[in-house]
Parts: sequence; structure tokens; C-alpha cells
Amino acid sequence: MISLSPVQSLLACCLVLVVGRVLTTRIGFLARYSIPDPIVGGLLFAVIAYLLSTWGGISVSLETSIKPTLLLLFFGCIGLTANLKLLAKGGPRLIAFLLALIPFLVLQNAVGLGMAWLLDMHPLMGLLGGTITLVGGHGTGAAYATRFADFNNIQDVMALAMTSATLGLVLGGVVGGPVAEWIMRRHKLAGSLDHAPGDKHDAPDLTEDQGPTTAGSFIVSLTAAFVALVVGGYLAALVEDAPVSLPNFLWCLATGVVIRNGGERLGLKLDDRVTDIIGTISLSLFLGMTMMTLDLSSVARLAGPLALMLVVQTAFCALYAAWVVFRLLKRDYEAAVMSAAFCGFSLGATATAIANMQALTRRHGPAPESFIVVPVTGAFLVDILNVIVLTSLISLPFVGGM
Repeated sequence: MISLSPVQSLLACCLVLVVGRVLTTRIGFLARYSIPDPIVGGLLFAVIAYLLSTWGGISVSLETSIKPTLLLLFFGCIGLTANLKLLAKGGPRLIAFLLALIPFLVLQNAVGLGMAWLLDMHPLMGLLGGTITLVGGHGTGAAYATRFADFNNIQDVMALAMTSATLGLVLGGVVGGPVAEWIMRRHKLAGSLDHAPGDKHDAPDLTEDQGPTTAGSFIVSLTAAFVALVVGGYLAALVEDAPVSLPNFLWCLATGVVIRNGGERLGLKLDDRVTDIIGTISLSLFLGMTMMTLDLSSVARLAGPLALMLVVQTAFCALYAAWVVFRLLKRDYEAAVMSAAFCGFSLGATATAIANMQALTRRHGPAPESFIVVPVTGAFLVDILNVIVLTSLISLPFVGGM
């Protein structure tokens, strides 16, 4: 057993990110389809760790207790770069995004239930391979798995839920980029970095000229990010026992939005470029550690029906993003970026959606509306809609009757 300390674990994660960046820039199809660096490097680490454990009897243990903090810090930074004036401008696109999302939640569960019926599995397993783990992620998956184990006596349901959520995270990061790149080629779209003058689909650069970045501006942005994290955590604790439970990261995001838009009236000026760097680093480390700790032996053991279900869900998600989401979102460059993000959080998590958008915009150019609409939808609205859909489906006699 090789147990890495917190510092060693962070070093290993940084090395994984460097390797991921090298691979995504040197290997043609990884660059062409905009696969995020943490997904590539983290999966490579997981494969090596699996081979060492299986053939060499050497297991590697990482210290990952910092992961929740990294995720909260990332969402705090998303809030700190959220310009509400831009959100108002992107309001119609937000409504269109929700109009695409609502039927998808029902259809994704319908696909899961259909696959469960074909594979002679309990109907609840179809929901587990639907929005419970794919849209809901590990937290929602754990909550429902506990409930199914207590009320329905489904064996190994927790392991299945965690495996489904983890594989969804991987699949969401892998499929989002290729879907967007295919859309852009098919519809001849270009971002501002693609050097297509006069292209009506180019995303406008709405960032302000903020001058040179300094150590002072970095400290101010970092301080604001930690304030968002601390205050958001305090607010989450205050409403912990409320009838409607909201995810902790939502409070950090909301606090960041208040600081970003209210602070300007008090003379607080944040450098959005610095804040974006802090958020990107936090997200990269979080995703890197998540991929590095993927237990491929458990995945192999639980493969079969679950893997087949996830393959079908991935294909359905890709088709829906390309033919429904993109068409509802004005069919422009921003719509292509949001389609990649849709794959990210409809199969994995909001963090995966953001990583997909970052990979695309790094190659093609800014998509400012996307970075407002997607976090608001993925971090907040989708959870509420998902609970409503799941509660309705589970109450049906032929599904759960609970």
C-alpha cells in the first residue's frame, strides 16, 4: 500500500493535469474533440493504478479530503464572475435551455426504465441508471440508494449508484466535446479564435479591459473567493433542516454573485481574469482527483447490464444535445458550447459541464452567455426539476409505489 500525504496527493494531481494537457495538445483526436485535460490525465492514472493493483499487488491511496473545498471554491468563483447584466441579456437563452431540459429529464428516466425492463431488472434500477445518478450525481445517487436499500431490499444498490455516477462523470466529459465539434463542423460555426471575420455566429467578447494582472488583484480575488466559500457554508448550515434541501455549492455561488454585483457599488473591483484562473485551477484539481480515484476494479465487477444502460443513455444524450438543445438555443456558437455543457451535467455533473465549455472556449474563443446560463441551470434549477420528476415517477405503482 502506497499512501500519499495531502501535499503528495496534490503534487500527483498536478502532474496528472500536466500529462493530461500534454496528451490533449499532442494527440490529434483528443485535441480535435476538446476532451478536458483532467479527464484524460485522471483516467490514465486510474488505469495505471488498476494495473499496479491487479498485477503488482501495489495499491495507491490518495488523500482527497480537500475535494469538497475545491468544488465549493470553484462555484464561488463562478458567482464572482457572474455579471447579472449579462444574465439579463442571456435570459431568453436560459428559458430555452430549461425548455430543452424539462422533457429530457422525463425521457432519460424513460430510457432507463425501458432498459431495466429489457434486461429484466427492477424498475428502480432504471431510475438509478437515469437522472438519479446521471443528472443528480453522487450525492443524489447515495441518497436514493439508501432509500432503495431500506424499502426495496435491492442488493449492492449503493455500489451500483456510485459506479453509475462515476462513469457518468467520465462519459459526460468524453462525449461533450465531440458533440459540440460535430455541431460546429456541420453548421459551419466559428468562435472568435477561429479567425472567421464577419461570421455572424461569432461570440461577442463582453469582457472589460481590466488592465494588467498583479499580485494585489490576485489576493483580492482569492480573498473574495474564500469569503464566498465561508459565507456560503454558513448559510447552508442555517437552512440545513429546511423542508427543501439545496446543495451547499449553490450558496457559495449565490454569495459570489452578491459580492460581484453588489461590491462594485461599494468600490470593490475584482479582476475577472484572475478569478477565472482561481476557479479553473480548483475545478481541474477536483476533477483530476475524482478521475484518479476511480476504482476500475469495481467498475469491471459491476459491468454488464449497467454498462449497457449507460452506453444507451450516452447515445441518447448526445443525440438530444445535437438535435434538440442546439436547435432551441439559436443555433449559434454559444448554442454549440451549451450543447457540450448539456452533455456534461446530464451525464455527470455541473463541474463536468464547465470543464467541457472551458476546453471548447480555450480552442475556439469566449462564450460568455454560456458561463452564466449553464452554472445557474446546472447548480440550482436542474436539481429542483429532477426531484419533482423523480418523486412523480417513484410514486407510480409499476415503478416503486413508494
